[in-house]
Amino acid sequence: MAQTNLPVLSAEGGLSRYLQEIRKFPMLEPDEEFMLAKRYKEHADPSAAQKLITSHLRLVAKIAMGYRGYGLPISEVISEGNVGLMHAVKRFEPDKGFRLATYAMWWIRAAIQEYVLRSWSLVKIGTTAAQKRLFFNLRKVKGQIAALEDGALHPDQIKQIATTLKVTEDDVVSMNARLSGDASLNSPMRADEGSSEWQDWLVDDTPSQETVLGESEEYQQRMGLLTNAMDVLNERERAIFQARRLQDNPSTLEELAQQYDVSRERIRQIEVRAFEKVQDAVKDAARSSAGVDA
Repeated sequence: MAQTNLPVLSAEGGLSRYLQEIRKFPMLEPDEEFMLAKRYKEHADPSAAQKLITSHLRLVAKIAMGYRGYGLPISEVISEGNVGLMHAVKRFEPDKGFRLATYAMWWIRAAIQEYVLRSWSLVKIGTTAAQKRLFFNLRKVKGQIAALEDGALHPDQIKQIATTLKVTEDDVVSMNARLSGDASLNSPMRADEGSSEWQDWLVDDTPSQETVLGESEEYQQRMGLLTNAMDVLNERERAIFQARRLQDNPSTLEELAQQYDVSRERIRQIEVRAFEKVQDAVKDAARSSAGVDA
C-alpha cells in the first residue's frame, strides 16, 4: 500500500486538535465504501485506500483511548492503531458483505496490543493466552467490581477476578502489583519535569452526535443481521456458536466437549460449520437489503 498522508498527533498539537482534524473526514455510506474497497482491491487505487483509511481514523482513536492506562504516549498508540487499519484495508474483502469497521477493529486492536506488549517490561512474565488476557482485562474487571481504587485486592476480589479471567489467583496478585502504579490519572506521562499528566490526554474525546448516531444505527443493523442469520442453526449449533464466538470470555473446547459428551475436535467442527452458515446467511441478507441478487 502506498504511503498515506494522515493527520499527525504530536505533543505540540495535542489530542484535541488531532480529534478535530480527523472529524473533518466524512463517514462513508455502505455503497460508497463498497465501491471504494472494490476499486482498491481490483485496481490498487491509492486514492480509494486514502478515503477508506481517513474515514475510519475516528474508529482507531476510539479504540486507542481504551489503552490509555498502560503508561505509553497516546500518539504512538494511535499511530500503531493506524498501521493496523492500513493492514485491514489492504486485506478487506468487500464481497463478503461486512462493513470495513467490523473487520478493521480486530486489526486495530491487534496492532495496539502488540505495541503495548513490546513496550512493557511486563512481557517478561510470559506471553501465554491467559497472561495476555489478564494483562489487558485486569483493569476492566476491577472496574466492574468497584476495585479500581484499591491497592492490594481483598481475597474475595482476587478469587472473583481469577474465576472471571480463568487464571490463577497468584497471577492476579502479581499482575495487580505490577499495574497498581499506573492507576492515577494525575501521574506524569514521563519523568520529565513539567510533563503532562494522564488526565490532560482525556479531553475532547467524545464522539460527535453524527458519529454516535451512525455507530448506533450500524450496530443495530449488524445485530439484526446476526440475530436473523442464527435462525439457520439448530439448537446445539447455536449454543456452541454463542459460547465460542459471542461471549466476552469464550468457553474452551474442553469445557464444551465435556458438556456435550463429544470430542474437542467435534466441538471445533460444529463451531466452524456454524460460523460458515451464519456468515453465508448474513451475506445473503446484506445483499438482499442492498438490492443485489445473490
